[in-house]
Amino acid sequence: MSDRIYLGVDVGGTKVAAGLVDSRGNILYKTRVPMNGTGTAEQGFASICDAIDAVLAAHPGKAIAGIGVASPGPLDPRTGVILFTPNIPCWHDFPLRRELDARYDMPTWVDNDANAAGLAEAAFGAGRGYSNVFYACIGTGIGTAIVLDGKLFYGRTGLAAEGGHMTIDMNAPCLCECGKRGCLESMASGTSIGRRARAAVTQDPKAGAKILELAGGNVEDISSKTVTAAWQEGDPLGTQLLADTTRLLTVWLGNIVDLLEPDVIVIGGGMGEVFSNFFPQILRDLPTWSLNTRCAETPLLLAQYGEDSGIAGAGALCLSKPVALAAE
Repeated sequence: MSDRIYLGVDVGGTKVAAGLVDSRGNILYKTRVPMNGTGTAEQGFASICDAIDAVLAAHPGKAIAGIGVASPGPLDPRTGVILFTPNIPCWHDFPLRRELDARYDMPTWVDNDANAAGLAEAAFGAGRGYSNVFYACIGTGIGTAIVLDGKLFYGRTGLAAEGGHMTIDMNAPCLCECGKRGCLESMASGTSIGRRARAAVTQDPKAGAKILELAGGNVEDISSKTVTAAWQEGDPLGTQLLADTTRLLTVWLGNIVDLLEPDVIVIGGGMGEVFSNFFPQILRDLPTWSLNTRCAETPLLLAQYGEDSGIAGAGALCLSKPVALAAE
């Protein structure tokens, strides 16, 4: 087992990254190709195959023990069927695992990208050594994973651990793409930070002068990256926007601790590194939002895998075999 190599595939809306991962979570090789998610289902599948074929071509004769795929959801991890993914509209009830099994004739596992990344962090990364890990990826959206005793928790139907779609404010004006109102994702994701910044700058151009300047004078170009850059320069509005988001995350994590009391909380994603600067503040304020009198003892750690979390996570799926292969 210790010598086995796995092929990890990370599917995104515009790219497919793939690489070789060993049993210790080391990424030995990686590449990426464009993802055609707006054409036909077959064209989308062809993009996956292009990435896999590129890895195999670069390592002819290499023994591969399995293929893991980390994909946006929702999907059924038991069957490997992509139910529907907004970022990849070509796939509706697409049997990705079955198609890969048929083409490559090797064991294949497909799972939600946040689950895969959380598993990698629990097995190899920041959560290594902890039994129960709660992982959150804060980026364009907010994805989460729950790892209990080293295994992903799926719930009854395989769709558990959608922590980013917990409602934080049922009266919030923002409607999430999932259809619910006041989801954490709709209020604290990178997308939400950009949206709130654009509204604030439009309402008060003077207060938003620095953010607007960093966006090249175009309000529509303001994003979470713009807000982060403004905060780094000490801009009051940029600082306030991130502080407001930190409070939302603190309220949410208080609920997570009350529900799960994980051994560790690991934060990743494009905004994870930014919010790691606020970890001491979150832990300081957490008792206000948790019944657990020892909540602040919970380690709050930055994820080890950055943009490679999908590849590492897909490899971890193969290694742990967390979901029994089901007949379709």
